[in-house]
Amino acid sequence: MTASGFSAAAPDTALAALFVPFELGHLHLPSDGRVLFLRARAGVRLREMAQPAWLCEQGFMPFADELSRCGLHVGEASVGELFPLVLILPPRQRDEARALFARALQHTAPGGTVLVSMPNAEGAKSGEADLVKLAGAVQHLSKHKCRVFWTTPTADSVDHELLTQWLALDAPRETDDGFVSRPGLFAWNRIDPASALLAAHLPADLRGRVADLGAGYGYLATQIIARCPQVSSIDLYEAEARALEPARINLTRAQQASGRDVEIAVHWHDVTRGLPRRYDAIVSNPPFHQGRADLPELGRAFITSAADALGPEGRLWLVANRHLPYEAILAARFHHVTTVTTQDGFKVIEANGVRP
Repeated sequence: MTASGFSAAAPDTALAALFVPFELGHLHLPSDGRVLFLRARAGVRLREMAQPAWLCEQGFMPFADELSRCGLHVGEASVGELFPLVLILPPRQRDEARALFARALQHTAPGGTVLVSMPNAEGAKSGEADLVKLAGAVQHLSKHKCRVFWTTPTADSVDHELLTQWLALDAPRETDDGFVSRPGLFAWNRIDPASALLAAHLPADLRGRVADLGAGYGYLATQIIARCPQVSSIDLYEAEARALEPARINLTRAQQASGRDVEIAVHWHDVTRGLPRRYDAIVSNPPFHQGRADLPELGRAFITSAADALGPEGRLWLVANRHLPYEAILAARFHHVTTVTTQDGFKVIEANGVRP
């Protein structure tokens, strides 16, 4: 399951606030036009400001696709590549944000500037304090209920030991539950209770080719490998690129522990756009929000994509918050829909017999 690190209103307001220092004359765009934008988000002000030499990094596929549709260059900075200006829209999760600040300094050219915008409600003061601790003095302003702060670090002002420590914060790590994850992923440091409930009710007779939609770091897929001996292959689909490496590690461990030759594949993919192949069974803990905003249409889009990818006898197993209105779309796409259990505010549903 994937969730964005932004609230619904944050991208537009933080993006608008990000460019206020240029509007007020506090900062100027570099003469060579080279800018690195970390966690870039599409928006009107970005389209107005961006130049062809800008490089936008975004690991969440729907947001990356939106940037590309706006004609912006989306990719990753090369090791050692330096920019006179680095822009950041940090995530809410603090370890993840600290690692991003450290990465920004790695890509800042001598005399270059790092510019950050964060909503006040998303930890802006803490973010500013962290950048001061890492890079030295900052300037700041407030606009659109956001805090905008920037620094021009020097070799003497940067805490290089702290930079090394913070870069390591984004590395995949083992959690107390024995899974590999990384800060900022959905339920990154615990087993999500909804996913655990679904795993506990997965039938042992799932078989053939299986997909996990919105797989996160791969917890559900590992449980399929452990509990369903007739599954021959499993594909994970996840829109957040940072989840892919932990998912591969967790699935490889699960495969080795099972002693079976299960074909596994991990895909960076936006499930709402459909799936590229057919499956005998699909499992999902579908996302239903971005940040704090409920968006049940995301879950409905996952159900639609699942139904389109299942054969006539295919089976869908999903878990959802009890209040989410998925029954209508399930009844429209499947002949048989059963609520297997409701517990702790969640419901596990099996749907089979895909309607043509």
